[in-house]
Amino acid sequence: MIELDGSTGEGGGQILRSSLTLSMITGQPFRIRNIRANRAKPGLMRQHLMAVRAAAAVCGADVTHAELGSTGLTFNPRCIKGGVYEFDIGTAGSATLVLQTLIPALLHADVPSVVKVGGGTHNPKAPPAHFIEHAYVRMLEAMGAQVDFELKRFGFHPNGGGEVCAAIWPCARLRQLHLPERGVLREARAEAFVAAIPLSVAQRELACIGKALHWRDDQLSSHPLSNDQGPGNAVLIVLESEHATEVFSSVGEKRRRAEDVAGDAVLEARRYLVSGAAVGEHLGDQLMLPLALAGGGSYTVDHVSQHAITNAQVIAQFLPVHVTFEAGGRYSLCTIAARAR
Repeated sequence: MIELDGSTGEGGGQILRSSLTLSMITGQPFRIRNIRANRAKPGLMRQHLMAVRAAAAVCGADVTHAELGSTGLTFNPRCIKGGVYEFDIGTAGSATLVLQTLIPALLHADVPSVVKVGGGTHNPKAPPAHFIEHAYVRMLEAMGAQVDFELKRFGFHPNGGGEVCAAIWPCARLRQLHLPERGVLREARAEAFVAAIPLSVAQRELACIGKALHWRDDQLSSHPLSNDQGPGNAVLIVLESEHATEVFSSVGEKRRRAEDVAGDAVLEARRYLVSGAAVGEHLGDQLMLPLALAGGGSYTVDHVSQHAITNAQVIAQFLPVHVTFEAGGRYSLCTIAARAR
């Protein structure tokens, strides 16, 4: 039984999600205490509880203390089973984070799988659906996996109601990946989505991005959604390069200026562009686990967060790998390698 402390390092939900994924794949049970101890509302919220229940359904796990607000639980997995699964968080909690908990595990299933998750699709502090589709899935495919992703319906805070779907084919072994650089920039664009709020909000966001990044009008596009998918707003900056695609996002909130929303995405995109790194902070964090499953790999990343360091520590408890971060000039090199016996 692997013992985990959810207050370690960053102390958020990623400790639990990575543990669930790795437990399903390796068959190692774990016990975790102090779940999300460093958050304003510690313990399991609905999206975290759904990740636990979804993981348990996929591998037939025995779980104790899986309930709202719980700060500790045990998870004892059995065999991963492919098939058709459908989960609904019931709130605007992140559907993409629940889906990301399952995708690497279902690559190890006996048959292909289709997973639908209802909830929030564009949330603050969570990867938006477009990030999964363009950035994360592209990396998995480069490693030999086959994953088809579809955003079926947008879901914004506080109403939720969105839906994402992924089809996952079994992959006997992921290939190692080495990304020292992103390569030539092939396409750069910004998109702004609005539902049940004025289209002028999206237009102001795009004007801010165009001015800040010196982009042409044909690189900027606004998308009005049906009112029943709102109210809500999200802006995305997509940078497609030779070896990686990055998606930087920001989500609108009440009483927050459109220019401020766009400005957050611009800051992340600028940091990435100036760094010369292959991937940005969040994609680098998400790449770590599949590369560890592949037995090794490396990439340059524009920023190493406490979130990434904590994730590396969790991975090392389940797999015989060692993750190192080497600071360079404008970026860092992350290397995943087999641990010396």
